[in-house]
Amino acid sequence: MTTTIGFIGLGIMGSPMSGHLVAAGHRVTGFDLNADSVAKLVAAGGTAAASVADAVAGADVVITMLPNHPQVEEVALGEGGVLELAAPGTLLVDMSTIRPETSVAVAEAAAAKGIRVLDAPVSGGEAGAKQATLSIMVGGEEADFAAARPVLDAVGKTVVHVGPHGAGQVVKAANQLMVGGIYALVAEAIVLLEASGVDAKAGLDVLAGGLAANRILDLKREGMIAREFAPGFRIDLHHKDMGIALAAARQVDVALPVTGLIAQLIAAGRAQGYGSLDHSALLKVVENLSGRA
Repeated sequence: MTTTIGFIGLGIMGSPMSGHLVAAGHRVTGFDLNADSVAKLVAAGGTAAASVADAVAGADVVITMLPNHPQVEEVALGEGGVLELAAPGTLLVDMSTIRPETSVAVAEAAAAKGIRVLDAPVSGGEAGAKQATLSIMVGGEEADFAAARPVLDAVGKTVVHVGPHGAGQVVKAANQLMVGGIYALVAEAIVLLEASGVDAKAGLDVLAGGLAANRILDLKREGMIAREFAPGFRIDLHHKDMGIALAAARQVDVALPVTGLIAQLIAAGRAQGYGSLDHSALLKVVENLSGRA
């Protein structure tokens, strides 16, 4: 079934995602502040929007993929934003990673206007976006999730309804604290192996076949050993996400001590000038702490 989609935010993730939606047969009109990103969508068969209003006009589904909650609040709630312009019955799917309370606030404001909302953050990074293999964790009404499923299936491999509004963002926060922790531990393993005179590649190859196996070892160990940190997901963004995780824990009065430590390591990476690098550059932080930079 062809759906008319307005896609707002055509960055590292949004650009390939919007392209997959076009390839799946949907009519996609995209808006981004970067003209080159819009041109890429047009080259893939989509339509350029000159503004948020252009992207929203006539859309059955509006997807937002934006950096943080201030941008989501501006695009969704602000003057000339989605909730002001979209017709009743429109489905707004926010795929950004933001604070759960922002997702809830957007959903409440939208309900007053007859607009349906899902929070649907993703995991899988740039590679997952390019390969349409993202994991998508969705919060909102079950009926709205069912309506959005054909669109979400075009960009993701694992698509799960995890609960009410905001639940998708809580699951994404849990994802990010786990990813950050695994990166830190892989970094420590590499530093230990190399400092001990052990071939790090051989060591990690063995670990990847045992109980320590994980997706980060599968996808990132060779790049980390080679010190290749071209961003698939920047430390700057992971720093933002760890703040979301810690704030979510505070909201429900739980202690996440390891998450706090990982957040500090990621903050250290940002402070040391690695914010634009891939989050696997936590290896550089661990090396610095060990005096092995």
